This record gives sequence, C-alpha cells and structure tokens, in this order.
Amino acid sequence: MKTLTKIIAFVSAVSLIVSCKQDVIKLQEPATTTPTTPSKGGADFTKYVAIGNSLTAGYQAGALFTAGQANSFPSILSQQFSLAQGTTLTFNQPDINSVNGYNSTVSGLVLGRYILFAADGNPNDAVPTPAGYPGVPAPYNTAGPAFTDPAFYAITFDKTKLNNFGAPGILLGQCLIPQTGGPATGNPYFNPYYARFASSPGTSTIIGDAIAAQPTFFTFDLGNNDVLGYATTGGNGSVPLTDPSDFQTYFSTAIGALLNPATNPNSPKGVVTTIPNVTTIPFFYTVKWNAIPMDAPTAAVVNSGFAGYNQILAAIAGNPALLAGFSLSATDLNSRMVTFAASANNPILIADKTLTDLTTVFGYLATPPPNGAGMITAAQLAALLPYAQVRQATANDLITLTAGAILGTSVGGNPLLVNGVSVPLGDTYVLLPSETTAILTRTAQFNTIINSVASQFSSQIAVADINAAFGSFVTNQFIVSDGVMITPTFTPPFGAFSEDGVHPNSRGYAYLANVIIASINAKFGANVPNASLSNYSGVGLPIVP
Repeated sequence: MKTLTKIIAFVSAVSLIVSCKQDVIKLQEPATTTPTTPSKGGADFTKYVAIGNSLTAGYQAGALFTAGQANSFPSILSQQFSLAQGTTLTFNQPDINSVNGYNSTVSGLVLGRYILFAADGNPNDAVPTPAGYPGVPAPYNTAGPAFTDPAFYAITFDKTKLNNFGAPGILLGQCLIPQTGGPATGNPYFNPYYARFASSPGTSTIIGDAIAAQPTFFTFDLGNNDVLGYATTGGNGSVPLTDPSDFQTYFSTAIGALLNPATNPNSPKGVVTTIPNVTTIPFFYTVKWNAIPMDAPTAAVVNSGFAGYNQILAAIAGNPALLAGFSLSATDLNSRMVTFAASANNPILIADKTLTDLTTVFGYLATPPPNGAGMITAAQLAALLPYAQVRQATANDLITLTAGAILGTSVGGNPLLVNGVSVPLGDTYVLLPSETTAILTRTAQFNTIINSVASQFSSQIAVADINAAFGSFVTNQFIVSDGVMITPTFTPPFGAFSEDGVHPNSRGYAYLANVIIASINAKFGANVPNASLSNYSGVGLPIVP
C-alpha cells in the first residue's frame, strides 16, 4: 500500500507574462490628487481598548508569539488611530516574550508556532510543522513555555495599563465570568491567556477589566469561537455550538456593560464585528475530499479487500424483506460501496454518523436461523462492524487541515490498515454536509443578534461586517491593495492566512484592520488612513533542513 507523501503543494512564485501590440502613447501631464487630512471625526481614540479572542490577541500559525502579537489587528489599528487623533497613542499588550510561542506538548516535546517545513529538502513537500519538532532548524527549533510552566505566567507588563484584552480560545460568554481566570484545575472555563493578565485571576472578568481601563473607543470581536470550535473539531460533539438565546444574552450584557455611563462616563464609541463563514477558511479546503493517490496494482489489492463488504451491501440492497425489516434504502446502501481506481484523486474513506447504523442488520446476517439469516460467519461479522457507518467522501464533505498528518499512514504499523483508505477517517477530521449547514445557520443567527444589538446603540457603535468582506474575498480569490496582492490561502507569497489555516498572518491582520477602519470612517465621519499591506509580512517561503 502506498502512503500519501504529499497533501499540499505550495506555490513559491507566480509570474504574469503579458504580450500586447505596441501603441503610440500621447504624453499628458500626470493627474494630481490632494491627499486628505487624517481626522477622528466623531470618534475619540485617546484610550483605545480591544476586547476579543485569538484574532484580537494576534494569534497566528497555531500560537501566540512575539512577532504575531506585535502585528495584532488592534495594534495596527492603534497606529492608524494615532494618525487620525494627531498624536502618538499608547497601546499596551500583554507581551508574551516568546519567539515561537507555545502550541502543545506531544510525547514530551514542547512545540510552538507552525512554519512550512520540508523535512526531505524539497520545498514542494513542505507542510505546516511546529517549532521544536525534530529536524526543524534555528530559530524555530525551540518553543516557548507551556501553560503549566511558571515562566508562562511571568509578566513584564503593567496589568493596570493594558489596552488589549484579547484571550485566545474564549467563547463569548467567557468574557463575563470570573472562572475564565481561574482556578486552573477542575474548571472547564479556565483560560490561561486571561489568567496571565487578569487583574485578579478567578475574581475579575475580561469585560470588567476592559471597563476599568475607561476606554474612549473600543473594538469588540467575540463570537467566532462559538462556531469555530465546533467546526475545527469536525462537529464531533466535544465543542458544541452556542445556543442563540444564550448568545443574545451574552452579547447584550457585554455591550450594555461597555456603554453603561455609570461605569464609564467617557461615553465610548466602538466597533463590533460580525462572524465570518468559517467553513471557507483554508483549514477546510486545503486537504481535498479526493486526496488519495493510488496506482493500478494497489487499487486492485484494496478493492479485493472490500469485495466482500460490497457483496454484502448488494445482497441487502437486493432483498426487499431486509430493506423493509430494517427500514433501509437500496439507494443508500449502493452509495456506500467502496471502490478505488488508478488515479491521483480517489475519495477518502470517512465515518459518517448520519448514516443508518448497519450494526443490527450485520448482526442479523450472522445470527443462525430462526432468529437470523445465518449468511455470514462470526469472523466476517467482526470484519464488517467497523464499516457500519462509512462511505467515501464527496465534494460536499470538508476535510480538516489536521487530517493531512494522518491520511495514508498505517495504524499500528499494519500496512493493511491505512487511514482514509481501509480505515475510515474519524469524525474529528470531517465536516459533514449537515454539520456545515448547522454552522452556517448558527452563524447567520449570531450575526443577526450582533446587528440587532448594535442598532440599539446606533449613535455609539459601528458594525464591521467581516462576514461580507471575507465572503467577497473568498469569492474573488484575491485582493490588490496598496500594490500588494493577497489571497484567501496560506500559500506564500500572497496568502493572507497563517500556517494554521485558521488565523490571518500579519498581512492578513492588516487587511482585517482596514475592514474595521472602513466601518469607523463611514459611521463616525472620520478619516482614519488604511494600513499599508506592504508594511506587513505574509507566510514565509518553505524552510528546509
């Protein structure tokens, strides 16, 4: 059995060659424009505070690290606000002080941010690889301290002077409860990032700390994780979608607290952001549904292994009594048959929990008469049971980026057990059509709530429609701004996403800042200049040993 050696191909350069007929050019005086003067309009950026999750914190490439944090979209906004305010504004963040940050600990290895790394020396084979992984060269060969390391909580900033209250990983409701800051054990709401900068861990709240900073202007970017967590875990149930009624309560409470004149007499203005369609981020379309390459001899071997399974499905599909007795559909059973071909694009074998479970009918076939059909042996039953709810993927299934690490690999060293081929890809790695629909439905509900609450404070709040902006970006597949082209991928050199396929890179954060700036200028009659994308870096080219 061939294993997959490559899931993702990365583009290192793009050339545009244009030929045209030479025309006679009539010289003219160049057009001149008078630059507009930056202004704050009806906004006051004197004390800007940012409330949010990983996007607000500047998280990228699977970790929070110094360079990414320095290019968070609030940090970028603050620089542009300084131009509009006419004075240099201070914007303090809870500095992480780590070159590569912390991602996870696996088999004793402390791992950090992702880079594109080609272990075999061929840049075309580069895949997202965490810092600290064996063979990764300096300066990516080490990671920052883990969340359990006291060094992670060692701070060099003044908690009382923070402007950025972004905590990666939090849900909307967590900004309102003290449990987000502690205790660290026995507490499902604990977030180490907030615990690190909380004014009083276990007692204070993110909203309370933000209000205590007495902002004159704020950005509020929460709600993404209320759908994203469900999505990135393949809808496996470990992270549920937030209930819309709860979301309504949390959002109304948070915004009402920020704008309460009794706690902040500054009468702040601010921006709230809508939630984008997370199913269109690179995390869900980099690994294709038909990513299994196979030559003719291998396909023949695999197909022979599924021959008995296919015969059983055909027998059931052709037996009206069995179909009726177990409420089965011949069309459904026929669609589950597994076939591979000599092709670079075979569909992945996946588990599908929405399919009718065939465990009972398989058991009936193995049970001797008169209680069963007695058609198959106990050994055949054991071989069939792992396939009671499986099928090959279609274009409507979304495969997670994390699946790329296991597709084509053997299970337990057994060459006959290959992930995505003879072993179905688990629920964690696949978004089924029904799960995608649930995500889109909930996202639309949340965005309706965001807009509705904002409309209640229309004189103080602008809405940055990130969902619409990102949707247009994905549809058009590129944007050119300030002479710089970006694409909704993490393919260098133009990709606006970081190597984790979920979060923007620094250039992508500058684009996000500009979407927010547009909403501020339109709502408050300001003229905050856009950030220049050329000042911010994208994904680096693949690294080799």
